[in-house]
Amino acid sequence: MEAKIVIPPGRMLEVFGDRDAVLRRVEELVECEVVVRGNEIVLRGTEAAVERAESVFNGLIGLAEDGHHPTAETAERLYSMGDSGEGRRVLGDVILTHRGRRVAPKTRNQKAYTDAIREKPIVFGIGPAGTGKTYLAVALAVDALSRGEVSRIILTRPAVEAGESLGFLPGDMMAKVDPYFRPLYDALYEMIDPAKFQGHLERGIIEIAPLAFMRGRTLNDAFIILDEAQNTTPQQMKMFLTRLGFGSKMVVTGDVTQVDLPKGRRSGLDDARQTLTGVEGVAFVGLKRDDIVRSDLVMRIVDAYEEVSGESGA
Repeated sequence: MEAKIVIPPGRMLEVFGDRDAVLRRVEELVECEVVVRGNEIVLRGTEAAVERAESVFNGLIGLAEDGHHPTAETAERLYSMGDSGEGRRVLGDVILTHRGRRVAPKTRNQKAYTDAIREKPIVFGIGPAGTGKTYLAVALAVDALSRGEVSRIILTRPAVEAGESLGFLPGDMMAKVDPYFRPLYDALYEMIDPAKFQGHLERGIIEIAPLAFMRGRTLNDAFIILDEAQNTTPQQMKMFLTRLGFGSKMVVTGDVTQVDLPKGRRSGLDDARQTLTGVEGVAFVGLKRDDIVRSDLVMRIVDAYEEVSGESGA
């Protein structure tokens, strides 16, 4: 089978990438011949292979026409989705742009997660490390703040140590909890200029506090993120969720395979999933191995641990 694709004028660089990096990655992925003649691409091979390659190139062209700059990773994501229309819808959903860096979902489940956060007051994002649970939630929080949809961002997490003792930590409250919040800081630094971020902290526009500090409060007009929620108890989770006030949104993230609570203690995240599934206004979105957007090595590490866990019956 043979198919031809014509690249619109002025779109060659975006579609092929700098030094043809995107084109070379597509050629590695697809199982058909790819011949470039000017602004025309000729695909030759089996019907299935040609249709798959055609979908990737159409997705790249569509994203370029929407003003995006596809990368080799974009080509990989389009190839894995196998549907140029869906790929364009998912990868083209830019949450925010900071210093030329665009933050957008990269998989179907990440798109479902971001859509749920936009639509529901309370959303649980549950999945393994590297699936973008916290990063996308922070991006949506920063976007909501910049649009004036909320007046502040509140970031919290339980201060539970991951299998090791940190010992005595000197300094004030913020200095003591700082190590626990470093992943949230890292995400915020990628989306807000440091000086502006520091100003937001000083004025309380961005608040970072341990989960215990949420007790007794009513959180109005805020975007609240509870990170590492697998380390809450059911009582803590109930306390947190009932802080929701008017005009606010809550996102709860966690990985039920990485619980650091004392042995025998039930995770509040697992309890909430069983208790609140089906409750109107609450959404649960599962992120999986295929949604890992860190290096391929992270994906292989997750696979290895899941295989051992399955063999041991854990």
